[in-house]
Amino acid sequence: MSRVNDVGGQQGFGTITPDPDEAPAFHADWQARVFALNSVLIRRGVYNLDEFRDAVERVPPRDYLAASYYERWLTAVKTLLREKGALEDTEPDELTELPERFGAETSTDTERDEHG
Repeated sequence: MSRVNDVGGQQGFGTITPDPDEAPAFHADWQARVFALNSVLIRRGVYNLDEFRDAVERVPPRDYLAASYYERWLTAVKTLLREKGALEDTEPDELTELPERFGAETSTDTERDEHG
């Protein structure tokens, strides 16, 4: 079964022309923090890369298409931490507040164009 992220060969998503001289690795501090958090959790064995990829791919299609690249990552990390019992549904969701705490604009067209 094809998932929303499986867009190989499909048309209509626009041209992607990254410019390595202009594009920063991260557009906001919270994105770097999500990247680092995911890296640490994988290295510590909380989950593995295959589980992470699957969690990104399981984001509901509407949410997947509305989210920026690192918002998808953040959603996947939260999903896996809940599934592994490391984050309770009843706990305050500090991870969700991460972009706002660092003054980030989320789901920008630029991010979607650059990262798919």
